[in-house]
Amino acid sequence: MEEKEKENIQFELTDELLEQVEGLVASQEDKELQKLLKEFHYADIAEILDELNLEQAIYVIKLLDSETTSDILMELDEDNREKVLQNLTAKEIAEEVEELDTDDAADIIAELPEERQQAVIDKIEDEEHKEEIQELLAYEEDTAGGLMAKELVKVYETWTVAGCLRRIRGQAKDVRRVHSIYVVTKEEKLIGRLSLKDLVVAKNDQKIADIYISNVDYVYDHEDVEEVAKVMAKYDLEAIPVVDENKTLLGRITIDDIVDVLKEEADKDYQLAAGITGDVDSDDSILQLTRARLPWLFLGLIGGIGAFIIMEGFKGLFTGKAVILFFFTPLIAAMAGNVGVQSSAIIVQGLANDDVKGSINSRLIKEMLLATLNGLILALFLFLFVWMFEGEMNTAFAISISLVVVIIVAGIIGTFVPLFLNKRGIDPAIATGPFITTSNDILGILLYFWIAKLILGI
Repeated sequence: MEEKEKENIQFELTDELLEQVEGLVASQEDKELQKLLKEFHYADIAEILDELNLEQAIYVIKLLDSETTSDILMELDEDNREKVLQNLTAKEIAEEVEELDTDDAADIIAELPEERQQAVIDKIEDEEHKEEIQELLAYEEDTAGGLMAKELVKVYETWTVAGCLRRIRGQAKDVRRVHSIYVVTKEEKLIGRLSLKDLVVAKNDQKIADIYISNVDYVYDHEDVEEVAKVMAKYDLEAIPVVDENKTLLGRITIDDIVDVLKEEADKDYQLAAGITGDVDSDDSILQLTRARLPWLFLGLIGGIGAFIIMEGFKGLFTGKAVILFFFTPLIAAMAGNVGVQSSAIIVQGLANDDVKGSINSRLIKEMLLATLNGLILALFLFLFVWMFEGEMNTAFAISISLVVVIIVAGIIGTFVPLFLNKRGIDPAIATGPFITTSNDILGILLYFWIAKLILGI
């Protein structure tokens, strides 16, 4: 077993291996193909299938046993999994989901079109498994209930240690990893957890009520998955029980599911920050990618038009010695955008990690002081450069003062916008993208020309 795990860690999908698999599929040498794939972890096999064409991937899935292919399906690229499921019958999909934990089974079924979901559920032979999957499908996918699995190990407070050990063996067969043992009342209400060490050293006739630990972290089934992630991260939990409003134990969420949630959230926030709406990747169609990118590009276009209108209004400045102001416009716009993005990124990160405390006013004051310090340092350097290059102290002073003001305003906007969006229940990550950059560009240019005009008396 240890040697096999070592091989899995060192797995690398090479052209030679891919050609070997394709050759075995083409020649239908089933036994040789099964023997070859048996050496790999299911995640490695999924990586291989992602590189095969659809017909080849389906051939392999139907060749291997459901116990293996059910795990492979969960590891497949989402788009490839969708195509594979479209080419499997309702009975074949039901056979796959019967091998999965309830949370994974519910995820697979939820990806199917509504008309196929019930057909697959009807083909599931294990009635208990079927009922639990249907229960999970009733939850919104971004809630704790939608993320939890029904498989867990629970004991009743009235059991003796000897009886508890016998029953745990039976429950543990259906649970891949036993992170915790939960203690419930006869009404199924969660009241604590059981330490494996305490259970082992206790006397056989002792009651569970005498040895369980009443301090147990839990989440409600309607809570947002991001809140669940924060709780698990804060207390370093590998698993957390899920209860309803009456504290009835419903299921558990494990750390692997939370890692997936955090990855999805990070991907979404990264795309929002880059000015991409919707869940897309590089393999999506040109039309899908266009729909995701075009709205923000259009916003940038509107911002550019706005900047043109502002500059048109100050065209009287672009005469004589003041024409130098025109050449510093890109610098002012870039500094405004950069400072706004920096400020908003820090706030968004703090909101994600639940590190942002105190009032909005205190945050704005702190950012204003920070922006002032940065602005003065940068403005001093810019003042010396313009003075030496142009020889006009007033012009250098006007540009430098404009830079300080623009940086302060950009910092305040970059801080305020994500806090405001978060208060309104809107993803604040949107504030680190083209939205904040474009708004600061326009406002920065407006302030730049207005202050320069005021100082130079033009």
